[in-house]
This record gives sequence, C-alpha cells and structure tokens, in this order.
Amino acid sequence: YVADRLSREGHDISLIDDDAARLRQVDDELDVLTVNGSGTHPEILQRAGIADCDLLVAVTSDDEVNLISSLFAKSYGVERTIVRIEAPELRGDEAAQVRAASGADLVIEPDAETAQEVLELLDYPGADEVHRMAGGEVVVVGAVLADHAPLVGRSLAEIAEEFEPEWEFMVGASGRGDETIIPRSEHRLEAHDHLRIIAKKRARRLVTGLLGLATGTTHRVMLLGGGRTAEILAHSLEDRGVQVVIVERNAARARELAEILDDATVLEGEITDADLLEEADVGRYDVVVALTGEDDANILACLYAKSGGAGETIAAVHRLALLNLLRDAGIDVALSPRTATANGVLRFVRGDVTAVATFLQGETEVLELEVAPDSAADGALVKDLGLPK
Repeated sequence: YVADRLSREGHDISLIDDDAARLRQVDDELDVLTVNGSGTHPEILQRAGIADCDLLVAVTSDDEVNLISSLFAKSYGVERTIVRIEAPELRGDEAAQVRAASGADLVIEPDAETAQEVLELLDYPGADEVHRMAGGEVVVVGAVLADHAPLVGRSLAEIAEEFEPEWEFMVGASGRGDETIIPRSEHRLEAHDHLRIIAKKRARRLVTGLLGLATGTTHRVMLLGGGRTAEILAHSLEDRGVQVVIVERNAARARELAEILDDATVLEGEITDADLLEEADVGRYDVVVALTGEDDANILACLYAKSGGAGETIAAVHRLALLNLLRDAGIDVALSPRTATANGVLRFVRGDVTAVATFLQGETEVLELEVAPDSAADGALVKDLGLPK
C-alpha cells in the first residue's frame, strides 16, 4: 500500500519481500522493482539499489528485521529510515539505545494508530472515517449521507445561505459511485453520497446532525481478537468507563489480557463461534470491533453480530479488494492498519507537510500545511490563490 502511494507520486520504488508469490502479485499490480529475499541481507539490499536510495521504509511484521534493515541502510548512506515496531519492550525507554543504534529517524506503530482510529470513530457513531488535524482543533469526518439528513437535496450555495458568514464546517469531497468530486457552490448533495466534511472540533454536534448520523454515548464494546491493537484499545475504553469484553482464541494470551486489564472481561474462544457469541449476548453491544489478522473471520463475526442486533460493527481488513463488498453486506465500517502506516510515511516524505490523511477508498487526501512568510499565500484570499479545481 505504501509502495503504491509513493509510486503514484512519481518516486522510484524498490520493494523487498521474502514471499515470492506475494512479489509476483505486486509485479502484476504496481510499477516497482521487486526483489525476493530478506531486508537483513546486504546482498539483497544491494540488488534493490540501497546505495542510491533516499529513504528506507521497514514495515515487516518482524521488529528485529526492521531494526537491522535500518542499521544496514544507514551504513550504506541512506539519509532517512522509517521503522515499524510493535513490541512494547522495544518501544520503551529501556530499548532507546537499540533504536538509536538502528539509526531510525521515525518509529511507527500501526497498532496504536489503529486503536486511536477506532476511538475517534466511537465519537462519531455512524461515520466511517475520522481524522484529527491542526492539533485536534479540526476534524475530517467521512460518512454516507443518510436519506433523512438535512443536507440531502441541497446545493452548497443553498447551505451557504444558512451558515454564512461564519462557517463551522465545509464539504471537502463528495463520492458518488466510483466518482470523487471536489464540490463547488452549484453541486447538489444526494442521499447515499459519501461526504468528507472538514469541521471545527466544536461543531461536532452540528456536523453529526447535518449528516444524519446517530447520537448517543457508547457504553458497551466487544473486541473480537486480543492482539496488541485490542489491548491498547481496551485500556483506553476502560479509562472512559466503557464496559469491555474481549474474545481471544489463544488461551495463554487470554490469560495475559485478563491479568493486565483492570475491568475488561476476557473470553477464550474463536470469534466465529456462533454459540460463544450468542452466549456473550453480542447483540446487546453498542459497538463490536473485529481486529484479528484474518479478514474472513473479522467479516463473518461482524455480520453475525449485526444480525443479532449489535449497534455498530467495525472490521479490520487487510485485503483492500474486499472493501467494496462490506457496506453492501451490512458492515458499518472497514479500517486498515495500512492507512496509519501510509499517513506516517507520507508525512515524513513530504517534509513541509504537518499532517496527512489518506483514505482506503477514493482519490482524495487531506494535507495540513503552514503558510510560509512572504509566500504567495501569505495575506491572500483563498479565491485568489489559483488552486486547482
């Protein structure tokens, strides 16, 4: 996913993986150089052109491989490296020297980013995307426009008449079918459009009302899968006073979670075990979040929860080809750790960008930049900047 984003921006990409079958698939989909092998082997790095690279992105599921790859890259003169680290033991102060020795310029943790994404979705029930910008003062909310929403059937010009002169929000993009539109004043919104609205934090209630989203507070959450993301999420939910139940199939991991979490209930079993879910009364939960590494299990478990009456279902999906099927199937939100990784990489690659929000679907992204003194934008009206449509 990261290689695709960077390649489409015109960067020359080499992609290393020890799975030959996966690389053949990448060859069919992307215009990148693929090299089969380990990123910890100097010969493989040399074949990938490491000596000519400006940036190494090490995002395998093996922390040690990522750290060693960064160490080798620095020895070849690579200016910047980004390393994914999942193990808490390698992220703490006691491992600071190890991280420093690797030369990593940026350490990312997709699990923590994914957990944060779920927490933000809980603040906007019914939304399928939430990104905070400008230090949390601005929020980008993506949602399908409900049939009964007040914005349905109105043009942006008509909406402007109601909210001028001090807008608390703006419609940044509108998706209709496979088309993404950056709307102008004459654009008329229709039910089932997918909107991305950029709003001030204080306009949360206004925006949710205009989109026709649900209101209310989350009291009960079931997490399907007890991995690192679920652990981080459970701690945060406990701090909010939310009742949390986790279903984890590995007995040792289930016991570990039960010991480290204060109030959460941990059940041992498969997340697709209908009897277990029924016994746990999955249908009474406000939100059910499936976070395992198995897309099929996440989807099936969410469908069962939804059929049982659960309020909202969120499924982690790694195969992006499945995304278009999920909303039609009845799953409310699909999210992927890939976007969290990509956002971190893109923010780092574009040194003048404060924040980046990319999306699993559609061709838009949101950039946060600071206006440089004496630049063309300094003191100018937005309408006079000549921005592309």
